[in-house]
Amino acid sequence: MKLKSKSALVLTTLLASMAAMAQTKAPEPDYTLSYNVGVTSDYRFRGISQTSFKPALQAGVDFAHKSGFYLGAWGSNINWIKDYIGATDGSLEIDLYGGYKGEISKDFNYDLGVITYQYPSNTAANVVGFANANTTEVYGALTYSVVTAKYSRSVSNFIANNSSSGSAYFEVAANFDLGNGLTLTPHLGHQTIPNQAINGDYTDYSLTLAKDFGNGLSVSIAALGTDAPDAFYKVGTFDNLGKSGVLVGLKYSF
Repeated sequence: MKLKSKSALVLTTLLASMAAMAQTKAPEPDYTLSYNVGVTSDYRFRGISQTSFKPALQAGVDFAHKSGFYLGAWGSNINWIKDYIGATDGSLEIDLYGGYKGEISKDFNYDLGVITYQYPSNTAANVVGFANANTTEVYGALTYSVVTAKYSRSVSNFIANNSSSGSAYFEVAANFDLGNGLTLTPHLGHQTIPNQAINGDYTDYSLTLAKDFGNGLSVSIAALGTDAPDAFYKVGTFDNLGKSGVLVGLKYSF
């Protein structure tokens, strides 16, 4: 009996130890490195088509440190530099960004950073009335629960517009979890571009429904529109780059 009692005690202790180990969380890694690749029926930036309403192939990489520091790079094909401005070169966009995310209190977070939109070998500056398309912005965002408010301000000329440093974009978005991998995201933004002979300020709005299928695969559909003025965003045979539309996207993250 004593032998059986001792064996039972050892077994109980072993099971308890295994249960405790199972409940112990794995240590948080110092950093994560993730990648993504996707395709969209029309690449829109703040409601304005960057591909003249044509599809885009996109890819990115992100580094995130547990301290809150992050870096990333993202790229896409574009058409607006050639189609809208009439430059001879400029068919690629590469975004480089970095910043710091932190928590103010429970469910209240902030994000501060800088991003540069680079258009390799673009010749926008060779067209009379335009500047180099490369643009750098600083930004700050606050998130409370499901709602995020973000302010971005250019510290250089803004997307090929002369004397446009100080261009600003304010946006508010919410992210609602509908369950079963579905999220609904309403968004409202306003862009200002100073010192332009023709007013280029506008407001954009969108509603995006996304489905996460797991294993990094997700799809999205978005309805969007703007009040972008024809005088600034319509040229030649191209329609207003901010016209209303429905976009479909497919993305794989790993």
